[in-house]
Amino acid sequence: MRIGIDLGGTKIEAIALAPAGEEIARHRVTTPRDYAASLDAVAGLVRELDRAGGEAGTVGVGIPGTVVPQTGLVKNANSTWLNGRPLARDLEERLHRPVRLMNDANCFALSEATDGAAAGAHVVFGVILGTGVGGGIVVDGRCLPGANLVAGEWGHNPLPWLESDEWPGPPCYCGKRSCVETWLSGTAFERDHAERTGLALSSREIVRAAAGGDPAAAATLARYRDRLGRALAALINVLDPDVVVLGGGMSNIAGLPEAAYGLLPRYLFAAGASSDPVATRIVRAAHGDSSGVRGAARLWPA
Repeated sequence: MRIGIDLGGTKIEAIALAPAGEEIARHRVTTPRDYAASLDAVAGLVRELDRAGGEAGTVGVGIPGTVVPQTGLVKNANSTWLNGRPLARDLEERLHRPVRLMNDANCFALSEATDGAAAGAHVVFGVILGTGVGGGIVVDGRCLPGANLVAGEWGHNPLPWLESDEWPGPPCYCGKRSCVETWLSGTAFERDHAERTGLALSSREIVRAAAGGDPAAAATLARYRDRLGRALAALINVLDPDVVVLGGGMSNIAGLPEAAYGLLPRYLFAAGASSDPVATRIVRAAHGDSSGVRGAARLWPA
């Protein structure tokens, strides 16, 4: 039995998978905004799943950051109480078994590459479009974290081919400007609409208004689709994956994968007016919000 933990900023979700991938049990709790309490919450969830499965399962944990191999300490987590902490070691002491940690976007990509929308693909890029924008890379069924543990962090590269009215781009919390995250997160979508119209609407309200024929909302959605197409084209120019899988709340916009795919020929590298079809598929995640926790469980082989 494999246990996966998705240690998010607002909730901790836990799942137990049988060797063939069937779900045995699932639980979730609110994330305590405290390190020791978070450890206790994860340990409690693992004990519940051990009982449900009748054995002590392997444990994989997806976190909103990375672990520095030389020190074992967490860095770059937006759940800031995890930063600088030896999370894997502390969990192993509580659970009395080895624990594997991985960035949550990598876990998402691993899940979709294993038995999701990109199952069987050679190179998979998993995209998170939510409160933030992140990504993960899987090659032949294995996560590729990179030498600096930032492989897939496309959200903190600049949006390419800026229009004149987009320059110099919004500031990002990372200290730079015009990061992809500042254009493609849910918050960025709402900000763009508010700046253009003076109306503060939620993402869902904007999408609903666009579907109802509101021209300003339709224009906001068109700008979002175009920016996603640009950002994905730049990614494909470097990585050239077989499949890009979209996840996160913004990925639920109807027709978004198809719209982004249709824009790729406008931006993808092609010397001359190439009419070759784009081989990279863009798809929506098959497991939705469950992909992260399922991928965490799969950090251990069956």
